[in-house]
Amino acid sequence: MAGELSAHAQSYLDKGEPDTPFKLAGIDHVVLLVDDMNTAMEFYCTVLGARPGYSYRHIGMEQVWCGSQLIVLIDTSDPSTAYARPPVAGGRNMDHVCLSISPCDREAMRAHLKKHNVKVDGEAVHGGARGMGDATYIFDPAGNKIELKGPPLI
Repeated sequence: MAGELSAHAQSYLDKGEPDTPFKLAGIDHVVLLVDDMNTAMEFYCTVLGARPGYSYRHIGMEQVWCGSQLIVLIDTSDPSTAYARPPVAGGRNMDHVCLSISPCDREAMRAHLKKHNVKVDGEAVHGGARGMGDATYIFDPAGNKIELKGPPLI
């Protein structure tokens, strides 16, 4: 029956609050691969009513506001976007999902991830839906890139 909590899911609730040095606060942004930035911006801004956000033209990226969250567009036809292109044609259309997290001690977060055999793929400070903040990139067990984005630094 749809909508019931499985025994597997219930077992996590029975464990109580997870012992993590941060708390999830929501989805900050999603990153979509596009093949024509002008067409994509026209669609998101004119058809869907998104508002322009941060621009990172040097890496082929535009962001648009979707309510209080961002949709990030990466133009795979731009020579500067080799970092985001899938290894095979049609391989994927989402670069990563960004999860907003609570303020936390970054060293404690790194130690927590290491304890669980999760390698930090990269760290940066850049803009997201809540402003400029620390970002930590990891991969889930299926190979999906996850960005853990802290609150604004200012």
